[in-house]
Amino acid sequence: MIRSFLRRHVVPLARRLPPAVQEPLREVWRAFAPRAIAHTGRIDDAAYRAHVDNETAIFETQTEVHDLPPIAHYWSNKYLRPRLETFGFSDPEQFFIATLERAFRATTARPARFVSIGAGNCDTEVRIAVALRERGITDFTIDCLELNRAMRERGAALAHEAGVGGQVLPIEADFNRWQPQRRYDAVIANQSLHHVVDLEGLFDAIVRSLSVHGVFATSDMIGRNGHQRWPEALAIVRELWRELPPSYRYNLQLKRREKTFRDWDCSREGFEGVRAQDVLPLLVERFGFDFFYAYSNLIDPFIDRSFGPHFDAASPADLAFIDRVQERDDAEILAGNITPTHMLAVLRAKSPGRGERAAPVVWRHLTPEFCLRKQPLPR
Repeated sequence: MIRSFLRRHVVPLARRLPPAVQEPLREVWRAFAPRAIAHTGRIDDAAYRAHVDNETAIFETQTEVHDLPPIAHYWSNKYLRPRLETFGFSDPEQFFIATLERAFRATTARPARFVSIGAGNCDTEVRIAVALRERGITDFTIDCLELNRAMRERGAALAHEAGVGGQVLPIEADFNRWQPQRRYDAVIANQSLHHVVDLEGLFDAIVRSLSVHGVFATSDMIGRNGHQRWPEALAIVRELWRELPPSYRYNLQLKRREKTFRDWDCSREGFEGVRAQDVLPLLVERFGFDFFYAYSNLIDPFIDRSFGPHFDAASPADLAFIDRVQERDDAEILAGNITPTHMLAVLRAKSPGRGERAAPVVWRHLTPEFCLRKQPLPR
């Protein structure tokens, strides 16, 4: 409660102070701010409510939640996109469109019913709906589960403007406590699972919600909790960090200089990455995989919002550095020395009566089981 009051009333005043004063205040806040919720599936109502308030405040005014610096687009177009195209799509959004189109054609139920877990502003869902309509698919609905009222309202407005207001349906729901009221032909989760505290409860709800032929498609983060690096990856990132000029070592999000790369637990103030490391193990336990593509680890801090803007996508030297990091990333992941931090997956509920499932489509030998971290998982 005190933390929520400070965030709403004191933090806005602190933002007006000179940068030289703001930075030490941020360090004090981060050092002494109590962790509101543990990295477990147990929900304490008071702590959970405080985290919900923080998360709501973070996203309430954000109309674009997936924006990345130009260097990230250089990397994705050169490395991620060509690999995705071998599977028949070019990016995560096209992945969802293709999955829902197959789900639509696999069922005779009309309208086909889809649900999106943690839909945010519904911008992705609106684009998916428009794309499906362009392919001649019109008899469907997408229930968009979102707790944040401001984001639901933006989603409804976007859907109306795009002409899919009858298909994209924002619904107030907390994915930590969701109880499905109907069966769905497909469930999608776009960068939302790593915000979930009660993953076990959500996955059980998804299993219950799927129709006989229903699928669960997700694009999400599967690295260490709070988007931190595991020790084996952190050591390599710090090795690469020494090559960067001092000006590139300024953390634009945390407003601090990092002579040595300093890990940061993003789940301290909200739900960002709160149980990211549990996502893949629980999926392996509860679902069968039709498709699985896992990627990326070492490259993440160099192309994200904290440090990525320092890199010039027109600089040969900067591009050569990114290329070398990617080459090292691939080599370490394929050798099993580090584990991927991102995934795309299509899953189905396990059914005891269906016998052995066909092996999932994967890239190289990176099966879901291979990508599980074998070392003990500290919290």
